[in-house]
Amino acid sequence: MEQLTDWDTRLFMALNGQHTPWLDPVMYWVTDTYFWYPMYAVLIFLIIRRFKMSGVWMVLTAILAVGLADYAASGVMKPYFVRLRPCHTAEIKNAVYVLRGCGGQYGFVSSHASTTFALATGLFMLAGNRFRWLAWLFPWAALVSYSRIYVGVHYPLDILAGAGVGVLCAWLLVAICRKLELGMRKAEKK
Repeated sequence: MEQLTDWDTRLFMALNGQHTPWLDPVMYWVTDTYFWYPMYAVLIFLIIRRFKMSGVWMVLTAILAVGLADYAASGVMKPYFVRLRPCHTAEIKNAVYVLRGCGGQYGFVSSHASTTFALATGLFMLAGNRFRWLAWLFPWAALVSYSRIYVGVHYPLDILAGAGVGVLCAWLLVAICRKLELGMRKAEKK
């Protein structure tokens, strides 16, 4: 475990040390949750317009997946693992490039990674067969997740684990909703 933590810290320092003045304002906004609200509104509109009532259920399922991923990351895993964010870690905090402030004390797992990957996975599983362009949500989630390293608040393993939590939560919620939908269809046929 010590070797893994050392590798994670070295990779973080290498990636966080790659900041440039022209990219700072970009990453400042990429990492901001509120910046993406207009995109979320457009996604909701497009899905509901295309799928009508089924679209409402798709959006609600995706919202539940995001909520579950956020709770798993912030409400369960961060307090359980109590791994300090790099900007709070005494051995390296003076060498960390922090762009927006350090945030909460603990960082494992990244809530940004878990929620963005939950959204990408949930929407793609639910509507990707008709909206193939939803695949672009995965590079978007990766960019948002990487921005957390860039701004100095998460290690790479925080990001990878957060992405895994998000994918798992979305998969679980979509599977449950599909079972419920199948059950309702069977009940309607009787």
